Amino acid sequence: MRLVVKVGSNLIQTQEGDIDLNLIAKLGREIKTLKALGDQVVLVSSGAVLCGLKKLNLQERPKSLVEKQAIAGIGQAYLMHLYDMVFSNYKLVPAQVLLTSDVFREKTKFDNAKNALEKLLEMGAVPIINENDTVAVEELLFGDNDFLAVHTAFMLQADMLVILSTAGGLRDEEDRVVPVVEDVDSAFKWVKGVNSTYGTGGMLSKLTATKIAVSLGIPVVITGKEDSLENIKEGKTMGTFFKPSKPIKQSKRVLAMMEEPKGVIYIDEGAYRALKDGKSLLPAGIKKVEGSFHRGQVVVLYTQDSLLAGKGKTNFSSEELKKVLGKKGEEVKRILKTNKEEAIHRDNLVVF
Repeated sequence: MRLVVKVGSNLIQTQEGDIDLNLIAKLGREIKTLKALGDQVVLVSSGAVLCGLKKLNLQERPKSLVEKQAIAGIGQAYLMHLYDMVFSNYKLVPAQVLLTSDVFREKTKFDNAKNALEKLLEMGAVPIINENDTVAVEELLFGDNDFLAVHTAFMLQADMLVILSTAGGLRDEEDRVVPVVEDVDSAFKWVKGVNSTYGTGGMLSKLTATKIAVSLGIPVVITGKEDSLENIKEGKTMGTFFKPSKPIKQSKRVLAMMEEPKGVIYIDEGAYRALKDGKSLLPAGIKKVEGSFHRGQVVVLYTQDSLLAGKGKTNFSSEELKKVLGKKGEEVKRILKTNKEEAIHRDNLVVF
């Protein structure tokens, strides 16, 4: 089995604010056990900015981009030093891999990165992936390392994605961990917002990333650092298991994960229900358009509650869509002088 395990910034520090070497040692022991069973583990580890702050003895997360880049450069070296020092005790060889968003947008770079990661796994190394904060000017694709972990799982065709969280899993209104979720949309009612000092995520980010992963057919576990990777692999998690959907076909997987969006379309609940039933997106269900895009370009779809709904190639430009918001078939054709009425045809649409 091939597992991608995402470790957040808040997990890498103790309650006293020190770096949690016990967690890194626990990961090392468990990865050693899994490797002995023939499994492969890839870590997606946040923590560069946190480690930089600790190294410089600073208390607050940097506010400016250039400050974040500089502190991340210091912290990434320290973070990898810690992984190397602790993992070496378990005869593990960590390999630093820093990625930027263009790797997932350009096929040549994507293939090169995939081949390098596959070779590292073949050599028995443990890839430790992070965003290249020192050179990145925008957050990776959708926003943080939860999504970097999904993209990594997609790239490496992982069998499971494990997201370690301070929450220990998805919690219901009585603060109990929900053991199994079959429909991710139903889980958003329990999201209480972002609660992360050094990270950029929170449960909303994790659920949105999970929504994408399960749509690709990748099962996801959100759990705490007390859980065991070996138990998780065997289906005995202490956290929340999210069942995968039927995998979408390869062309739509590429659309979902590699095509760069040029704009955003907000849709109403009726339109979202129709998309989930396999229908095309019609202008009648569109409430708002953001960004500037042309016909045939890719856009991201959100509900009116700002939940990720899908991604697709639009038949109309942003300016054309603004003219036909909420309008129906024949009126759309008349106003835009076209024989098409779908804003996005279902064949060019991925629904999350």
